[in-house]
Amino acid sequence: MSRIELDRAAVRREAVTADGAESEVVVLHETTLTLTERRVALVGANGSGKSTLARLVNGLVVPSSGRVLVDGLDVARSGAEVRRRVGFVFTDPAAQLVMPTAAEDVALSLRHRHRDRRERRAAALSVLEAHGLAGLADRSVHTLSGGQRQLLALAGVLATEPSVLVADEPTTLLDLANSRRVGDLLLALPQQLLLITHDLELAGRCERALLVDHGRVVADGPAADVVDHYRATA
Repeated sequence: MSRIELDRAAVRREAVTADGAESEVVVLHETTLTLTERRVALVGANGSGKSTLARLVNGLVVPSSGRVLVDGLDVARSGAEVRRRVGFVFTDPAAQLVMPTAAEDVALSLRHRHRDRRERRAAALSVLEAHGLAGLADRSVHTLSGGQRQLLALAGVLATEPSVLVADEPTTLLDLANSRRVGDLLLALPQQLLLITHDLELAGRCERALLVDHGRVVADGPAADVVDHYRATA
């Protein structure tokens, strides 16, 4: 498994108050963590800072202080290399699906690995088949169901073979059946998974969980224990 380290990392931003004055808002307080487990869940209320913490891992958010390391690589200094190792799946697949058809969208992820167009399409079709989406290859992404779009977004990220996958509330917009399908797929991946979720049943199936509250990690331990603590204190 990969080794993710947050060394006294914090995130601050400037905000403008009602009187027009600027003030500093701490989004994530100074945090020190080492994540080596295969499946790690981040839970907490909306706006608690869990997504900010996760986005530090591939440089979508830059720490105001401290540093973030992935397998020893500093995210701030080696951002391109880290992003090749860390895939990111967003809540809404519309943020990731940019090509007209399913096959073309996966092929876009493979453009650096397969320069030849025919090889790239063949590789994309293989990826779609592996994820049960082969019959959708030439379908417009706009005609796919919510579950199909999320699976396609996930397939496109996994096609690049990252060593770490960050999934930011990937089941929030899905119905129960598709939530289970996507959740089962995520938990079966060989990659290290950092999962931000409000689905406490899914979180409880991870090995470790972090409870984030007002920008601080307030509980950290076996996932079932942290989820029980969250249920009791929410």
